[in-house]
Amino acid sequence: MRPSLLDPLFASITKLPDLGPKRAELLATLLGREDAEETRVVDLLFHAPTRLIDRRNQPGIARAPQGAIVTVTGRVDRHQPPPRENRAAPYRVFLHDETGELALTFFRPKANWLDKALPVDEIVTVSGKIDWFNGRPSMVHPDFMVKASEAAAMPLTEPVYPLTAGLTPKVLRKVIGHALERIPDFPEWIDASLLSKQGFGSAKSAFERLHEPRDEADIDPQSPARRRLAYDEFLAGQVSLALVRQRLRKVAGHPVRSSGVLSEKILAALPFSPTNSQKLAVSEILQDMASDMRMLRLVQGDVGAGKTLVALLAMAAVVESGGQAVLMAPTEILARQHHATLSKMAEAAGISVEVLTGRTKGKEREAVLERIASGAAQIVIGTHALFQDTVIYHNLMLAVVDEQHRFGVHQRLRLTSKGVSPHMLVMTATPIPRTLVLAAFGDMDVSKLTEKPAGRKPIQTVTVPSERIGEIVARLKTAIAEGKKAYWICPLVEETEESELTSVEERFDTLARSLNAPIGLVHGRMKGDEKDAAMLAFKTGETRLLVATTVVEVGVDVPDATIMVIEHAERFGLAQLHQLRGRVGRGAEASSCILLYKGPLSQNGKARLSILRDSEDGFLIAEEDLKLRGEGELLGTRQSGTPGFKIASLEAHADLLEIARKDAAYLLERDPDLTSERGEAVRTLLYLHRRDEAVRFLRAG
Repeated sequence: MRPSLLDPLFASITKLPDLGPKRAELLATLLGREDAEETRVVDLLFHAPTRLIDRRNQPGIARAPQGAIVTVTGRVDRHQPPPRENRAAPYRVFLHDETGELALTFFRPKANWLDKALPVDEIVTVSGKIDWFNGRPSMVHPDFMVKASEAAAMPLTEPVYPLTAGLTPKVLRKVIGHALERIPDFPEWIDASLLSKQGFGSAKSAFERLHEPRDEADIDPQSPARRRLAYDEFLAGQVSLALVRQRLRKVAGHPVRSSGVLSEKILAALPFSPTNSQKLAVSEILQDMASDMRMLRLVQGDVGAGKTLVALLAMAAVVESGGQAVLMAPTEILARQHHATLSKMAEAAGISVEVLTGRTKGKEREAVLERIASGAAQIVIGTHALFQDTVIYHNLMLAVVDEQHRFGVHQRLRLTSKGVSPHMLVMTATPIPRTLVLAAFGDMDVSKLTEKPAGRKPIQTVTVPSERIGEIVARLKTAIAEGKKAYWICPLVEETEESELTSVEERFDTLARSLNAPIGLVHGRMKGDEKDAAMLAFKTGETRLLVATTVVEVGVDVPDATIMVIEHAERFGLAQLHQLRGRVGRGAEASSCILLYKGPLSQNGKARLSILRDSEDGFLIAEEDLKLRGEGELLGTRQSGTPGFKIASLEAHADLLEIARKDAAYLLERDPDLTSERGEAVRTLLYLHRRDEAVRFLRAG
């Protein structure tokens, strides 16, 4: 049960004053919740400001620097409405102080509003950003305007928050003010010696300082209030991951003992021999599974490092031990692709491989379920469908999860509750820096595949400004005529008014006209079978060019595709670009990747594209990406299972993550059921951070 102390924070935002249904829905959108009823007051507390408006800067009109937020007090001289024939022209109001004249500029203001707000000859105080144009200062839509006699009521410092269309800063600040009033005095969940060593105040005072910053230093990620809240967030995450792990480890695993006969048959039939890092990963996995503790291992391998073979050899060992193994993929396409690859490789050892996805229906589904229940299906590959309640396993000993960051912790648990207690092997092609592994998975054992399989040629990567797109299309035309295959990646599905990015559908149309060759289209809004058909046509060579969004990022295998064009490359994360590039260079032919960018590039943009151009080492690229962009983007979008922190940041607070990990381990070693005074306080922390699932494990014991 959530402690009653937190009830005021877990009330729906619809209960707050001054908030009608429309505004409540806008807030729900801003805070990433499904609807207003589900959005809680606590969500507002974790919506942190990004900068500060400081109105104490009052240099006088003539001395106001370009681009600065300044406050000006002066006398209104005259109004200059737009001419009748051009209503789109701005409305200007001129005022002066002893240093000079300032034009206040408004676009399409409501009739008479400015006459009332800024009457001629009135002395007023206005605040906003200064722009100098042809030696004259102007302020477009001041964010504050009052009569000078009322200026004392103007807040001198004001936090600026991320917003959504239709929601004003004023409304958001007011609502957050109501949320702050509801904060109780929390019990202290941080160890006393750590509190004093880090100079942390209470959690309540940290929230208040976060939302009522007094100067720029309070907005800095290294401010004591932000560090305190970041630590709380890390601690909640590390305790819940440790509880999940404690629960998974509590149930003994089934030792897997195999002589390696099946693995030898599989390896003998392969046209290549495994790399040293593949051999090492397999031996680490077999060692883990041989003990009666459950294995929890993460295999990180760069694109094309051969994770699939490692998984298959682990599954073969389980089959030899008389057990079953499942491999869960994030999408239908990937599941079917894994099935095609693995069944071919497993055939040599006589292992039966089944596939089960949401699209396996009717009699076919019943037959597959029957073979799973009887044990005739030794390896089962599929999507989320693998852990629906209707699926009963004969003897599930190993669960392999592909592309881990697309599955949340709770889905992992549901999967592991299927067998008595299967071993867990998680595979990801996103090389994740250690801090991120800790944040997302806790103390998982990690195997790294660092070599590329023999015969893989390096991919030549070039950066080209988008003005030269015509040359690229011409070269593509020649390549397709020579029988080559290419991908063309776009960032958006359809054109929106405010976006200049070329949509996938529009690019598909222009390329179809220019190339005069059969081309395919794939994007996230298409139905599953439409996507599959387009992918299949590309794989078989019916189409030679596939225009797509990042749907193809994860794992579609077309070994003879050798050209990858990525449009608006500056819009993608480094790790994502690296993943996309890994779709080519899978066969014996030399491959190339063309990064089309729209200039001018920022410093950061230049740095990102040059790292990619100069390196194919996914681990190096991931570390650089973390420095440049932050953890939210590194794992693709913030999906379930990614550590989507609200306050904490892995770049700014990595030192705290390490402390939180040790603290969580120490706490649970001393107090595994969280029943001590500090343990009870940590339970409150878990509820505050919506980690209810973790608390349930305590009860389930």
